[in-house]
Amino acid sequence: MPESHVPTVNIVSSPVSALPFENQIDVIAGWAKQKVSKFVCVANVHMLMEAHWNQDFRAVLEKADLVTPDGMPLVWLMRAFGFKEQDRVAGLDILLAVCRRAESDGQSVFFVGSTEDVLEKIRVRLSEDFPNLKVAGTMSPPFRTLTSAEDEALVREINESGAEIVFVAFGCPKQESWMAQHRDRISAVMVGLGAVFPLYAGLHHRAPLWIRESGLEWLYRLFQEPRRLWKRYGTTIPPFLWLATKQLFNVSSQSVSVRKKKI
Repeated sequence: MPESHVPTVNIVSSPVSALPFENQIDVIAGWAKQKVSKFVCVANVHMLMEAHWNQDFRAVLEKADLVTPDGMPLVWLMRAFGFKEQDRVAGLDILLAVCRRAESDGQSVFFVGSTEDVLEKIRVRLSEDFPNLKVAGTMSPPFRTLTSAEDEALVREINESGAEIVFVAFGCPKQESWMAQHRDRISAVMVGLGAVFPLYAGLHHRAPLWIRESGLEWLYRLFQEPRRLWKRYGTTIPPFLWLATKQLFNVSSQSVSVRKKKI
């Protein structure tokens, strides 16, 4: 694939790739055809605040090959900063679009993370939604730090499967750090999808389109998982709104950094 560049805009000090949905899918599909080692972070308010507070995690997002805007607040900010055609590039939509493209192109996918029960449900649904898609493998590693031997075995299994695309679900920020550590070790495009695995498996329900477009999907998810999400949302949404508002009022200053990132 010829060398090209993606416009990147800093939102609350972290880079987000400024390309419409279909263009970002094209980029991922192009990497998959080349079978190159890349990693894609799917960013929402929680992820950007984690990066704002943690310099090491911010460095992970800086290294990412794509950081997609998953969440309408990010999309609205990017539009305000001049990217008028920016739309949402959300995790579940990425999964469906990439699987559709992989099925058409004869490429294979690998799922790593979550539980065996969730992975089995994913395999069943994939066979219905994408009957000709090649699933190279699935793996549910232990919910702890892997030993070096376990990690080597996982890398070997993924590479020997021949998968061009690896969907990763360890939760944020663990999955993003894991992908950064494994770029150039795993010969595939890695996409961090977090909560998308149980969503696609049918354990949770996606918000209706009008709720997603209104920016209130977080509230819909909170009603589904209050015990897990109330603290996360309570500690990330208010400071994000404050920082985003400050950035909006300083669009003419260096608080908004737009650059071209080589891909």
